[in-house]
Amino acid sequence: QVQLVESGGGYVQAGRSLRLSCAVSGRGLYYVSAWFRQAPGKGREFVAGFSSPGGRTAYAELLKGRFTISRDSATNTFHLQMNNLRPEDSAVYYCAARDNPAILFTDANYIYWGQGTQVTVSS
Repeated sequence: QVQLVESGGGYVQAGRSLRLSCAVSGRGLYYVSAWFRQAPGKGREFVAGFSSPGGRTAYAELLKGRFTISRDSATNTFHLQMNNLRPEDSAVYYCAARDNPAILFTDANYIYWGQGTQVTVSS
């Protein structure tokens, strides 16, 4: 099993930045850690993914250039740096992991999930 715990969400004004963290623990095997988000009334959408080993990354096309995913191997923590935030980025952000090295964009392919952290961006 793999346990994921997100932190770093909050309330910010448009144009500001936030950094989300996902602490990974447990003895399960995983290769990909990803961030998804879900806004009210919408489905869960892929934000970014990181594949280990190798450090390959993938991003939702519309978020490239503003969001960056990274991994701190020393603490086994993943981060999502979000810059120039917009009101439409408001959502619950989830950390997820899968036991296959391919970064897939559909939430059904991920077997481990955190509880989510709320991000609210005001205009």
